[in-house]
Amino acid sequence: MNNPEFLEILSLLAPGTKLREGIYNVLDGEMGALIVVGLDSEVQKIMDGGFEINCEYTPEKLFELCKMDGAIILDSDITRIHSANVHLQPSMRFSTNESGTRHRTAQRVAKQTDKLVIAVSERKKVVTIYKGEMKHRLRSTSDLMGEASQGLNTLERYRFVLDKALGNLTILELDDLVTLYEVTVVLQRFEKVTRIFQEMNTYMTELGVDGRL
Repeated sequence: MNNPEFLEILSLLAPGTKLREGIYNVLDGEMGALIVVGLDSEVQKIMDGGFEINCEYTPEKLFELCKMDGAIILDSDITRIHSANVHLQPSMRFSTNESGTRHRTAQRVAKQTDKLVIAVSERKKVVTIYKGEMKHRLRSTSDLMGEASQGLNTLERYRFVLDKALGNLTILELDDLVTLYEVTVVLQRFEKVTRIFQEMNTYMTELGVDGRL
């Protein structure tokens, strides 16, 4: 998945961001969480109870508020915490394939409101994000590093094959012997390099500050 909206979501949750730091705190504290990013009339329709906080967002405040049951509502740019301990009541007409209560609610809320919803599993210690029909489980830094390293090695091999094909094409052009086959081979090599680069871009975005090197 490499569309701009998905990459923007990953960048909001990447290591080095205040939101990811808050999620790390929740995981380290062995707690669960349900976080909705963005507040509008659609979100307000399904909110019940809770406390209006309306304070500046910090990772420490997010951690403390996650000690209560219920959802936490952040503003869209993740600078303020609007509400905490909120009971969300999404419509049952939105389907979900999740089993846990927190994740079922998160998926339904994401479909109904088209907001970014984050579910932190207390038992499995994993973070799952939802938005609309999209669902993605955040991977650990070590897993991403391994995949990114493998991707770099693959990219290096593809680039070597591409350079070789370009050199061969140049020689054939000088002798006026180029056929459609040689041109197609070069285009195929370019496509492979482009695809692996796009995949690497997703890894780098999800790694955040951990992927700079």
